[in-house]
Amino acid sequence: MPRLQRRSFTEPEETRRFPHGALRTIALDETVLGEYRLEPGWKWSTAVKPIVGTPFCQHHHIGYAIRGHLRAVTKDGTTIDIRAGDAYEIPPGHDAWVIGDDEYLGIEFSGSRTFAVAPGNLGDGVIATLVFTDIVGSTAVLARVGDAAWREVLLDHNAAMRFELDRHRGRELKTTGDGFLFAFDSASRAIRCGQAMATASRARGLDIRVGCHTGEVELVQNDARGVAVHAAARVMALAGAGEVFVSWTTRDLLAGSGISVETTGRHDLKGFDEPREIFRVL
Repeated sequence: MPRLQRRSFTEPEETRRFPHGALRTIALDETVLGEYRLEPGWKWSTAVKPIVGTPFCQHHHIGYAIRGHLRAVTKDGTTIDIRAGDAYEIPPGHDAWVIGDDEYLGIEFSGSRTFAVAPGNLGDGVIATLVFTDIVGSTAVLARVGDAAWREVLLDHNAAMRFELDRHRGRELKTTGDGFLFAFDSASRAIRCGQAMATASRARGLDIRVGCHTGEVELVQNDARGVAVHAAARVMALAGAGEVFVSWTTRDLLAGSGISVETTGRHDLKGFDEPREIFRVL
């Protein structure tokens, strides 16, 4: 529930330092804000890329520039210059660097939660709740509205999904065409995020199916490896439009969460030696 509160960047909850820059973060409940101080010579591909190991920055940035000059370029070559007084949005898949001899100072409202955090810090094998999403009937929608309109619909949908992801403190691992793979350190937050995504998607005239499974995975360069990934995908494939399905392991972690589920029966899942019980979130 929204409440009256304040935080100050003079007393940050976390400070992350990297070559030629630093990020200070504060949290207003589920919203994490970041203060970026980037020195002349800072460039994402030389300062942060070696930390996270991805070819481009995979964060979605929404912010306001207080001083300095920042340039961002997406992987398709589109360039934007951000100067003091500008509000901006930078989608995932970009590089960025400071222009000129002045420090860049900006405040961001999205993208700061895991910026410059090395995937390796999570360990070689971790227990995570994986969430797969997929747009139901996307081919039919594309045929109805055409390529240009579909791109706009998809961009709006993806922005809404990433907003809910950030609000529920998840990590985007990769896109899967018409969907996503996310990771959470909490089964209940993963499911609540899936429900919020289904609601947000429906408000935009689309339906998604969501599948959740909890297991051990290896998180490497914004991807996940392991049997748990395949299990989450199989669970999602069973869900219908607007539904959130969870596996047997995720269901077992929901005691006391207030989240109710019902069984959909036992299903044969490719790669598993016996049928497994799958549940629908109510």
